[in-house]
Amino acid sequence: MRKFLCCLLSETGEASHLRRQRAFLFLFAFISVAYRLAYRLFALCGVVVGLLLGLADGGAVQAGVHYSAEKYAPLPSRWRGFLLDHRALRTIAVERPADGGFSPLRQEYVTAAVHYQRLARQRPLTAHESADYGAVLIRLGRWNEALAVLAPAARRWPDHFALHANLGTAWQLQGEWDRAVEALQEAVRLAPPAWKRYEEYHLKLVRLRRAEKRGTTARGVDDLFGVSWDGPAGPWPEQRRQALPPDAVAIAQQLALWLPQDGRLLWLLAELANADGEVIVAAAMLDGCVTEFGLNSPALRARRLLFRAEAEKLRQHAKHQSRFRPRSSRPLLQTFDEQLLPPPRSDGPTPLPWPLLAATSFGDRGTIHFPDYLRRLDGRLVSLNGFMHPLGDQPQPQEFLLLEYPVGCWFCETPEPNGLVYVRLADGRQIDKRRDLILVTGRLRLNHDNPEAFLFTLEEAVVAQPQ
Repeated sequence: MRKFLCCLLSETGEASHLRRQRAFLFLFAFISVAYRLAYRLFALCGVVVGLLLGLADGGAVQAGVHYSAEKYAPLPSRWRGFLLDHRALRTIAVERPADGGFSPLRQEYVTAAVHYQRLARQRPLTAHESADYGAVLIRLGRWNEALAVLAPAARRWPDHFALHANLGTAWQLQGEWDRAVEALQEAVRLAPPAWKRYEEYHLKLVRLRRAEKRGTTARGVDDLFGVSWDGPAGPWPEQRRQALPPDAVAIAQQLALWLPQDGRLLWLLAELANADGEVIVAAAMLDGCVTEFGLNSPALRARRLLFRAEAEKLRQHAKHQSRFRPRSSRPLLQTFDEQLLPPPRSDGPTPLPWPLLAATSFGDRGTIHFPDYLRRLDGRLVSLNGFMHPLGDQPQPQEFLLLEYPVGCWFCETPEPNGLVYVRLADGRQIDKRRDLILVTGRLRLNHDNPEAFLFTLEEAVVAQPQ
């Protein structure tokens, strides 16, 4: 190539000039083709690496409203873990939770929204970035802004699955049922195999809700699976159970995680839990439908009373039967980011989020690995919201366990060791047994080497109402 260029440059005359022009055109075309081939090869390598990383990740998939930063474990998940993550996703949209709890998950989404907003000012967003930005805005409850991002992006990239799926969800949350159906039909058409069935049921749900708005069907448990939910509390007979799809719980959990503000999906999950024999869990979920979502359907209240009565009979688990077979302990595989936490306070208690405790892990030989931020809090005053679980029968205990979420059944909802905090009240203090959310302030002690003790202890503790 070097000799070829030297010869061209050394030639003179008109013919030589024409040859040089043609040669340079040929050279330019050659370089352009080589560049495109190199670019495609680089992109192909990126795809291969991405596939290999995806396989190494154990098959985790993107989830929620198709936001790439969310990863899900295989569904269905254990009921306790599902309810914890369901609540976490629901509180993302709440700027100041009523229980006063710190929401690091919300902060991550706020940070992501700011990032995409700044990026959009610098250059046009790609299809993938637009889908992610729209998903973040949906999670934050900013549906109008999500539509402003997703609608034009879906028109620009008509074959992008996540854009249409997220757009359908945004239209649904706005009550624009016809537009939601239109977008979700495209999402079903474009859905990869792993998501197609979930999107089909999402579309079916929206069509059912649209029919309700038009007055052609009654409000109640969503008829997603074509079965009747009437009947006694307790596990369904096998013949009746076979009328449900084998993945009915997984489908309903996925829909509820996409739409965590939808209390009626929690009602559907309670009925599915009851069908599997998880009556105590079902009763707790119907309690949540009334107390947390404000549902007041007479049919729901009747089912709630029925389940609660049966749950009281099963407290001792004399006849506890369950067909439920979860595939994971919790649905969300999100890694907790300690960088989002404020520095430990020196002038008062430092707020302690539950995800930080859950980030504590265990080695092969029983060694305990506490997050660095948690180690910095060892021996310092902290405050933590949670629910009391007494350790004895005393009406005014001086010690108890603090849990992130109340346990309805220790047989089927036993918390992990990193989900329990042992609380010892300050000398002379007692507290009445309570079932509502409380705020506990005390000195944190980490257990580094005693296998018989709890991982976390709050000493000299004081109990108050959440602020």
